[in-house]
Amino acid sequence: MGHQVVLVENGRLAVERAPEGFDVVLMDCHMPEMDGFEATERLRQASAEEVKRLPIIALTALAMDGDRARCLQAGMNDYITKPIDAHELAAKLAALGAALPTPGAGGIEAALLR
Repeated sequence: MGHQVVLVENGRLAVERAPEGFDVVLMDCHMPEMDGFEATERLRQASAEEVKRLPIIALTALAMDGDRARCLQAGMNDYITKPIDAHELAAKLAALGAALPTPGAGGIEAALLR
């Protein structure tokens, strides 16, 4: 989709890297060391306003009643289930204002956290 993607291995690293100026975080809910729920909570409590407001889309295999609400209650802005559908992801990114880069304008940074 034209985004620059940065992968990290766990929620702790996601929290550490978030202040680097990303446009959106794709946050896996189940990661080692620190899960996506705790990582989101820490990002929402950050001292830097741009980190507090960073859009977070939950990535999860959880598709039961109440799972979406749990993600939103944790502070995530949206929710997408695995396997990820590219069209659904593009629509959610657009809804959050993470539009595709214009040709020649350089890439938009995005964090894909697994």
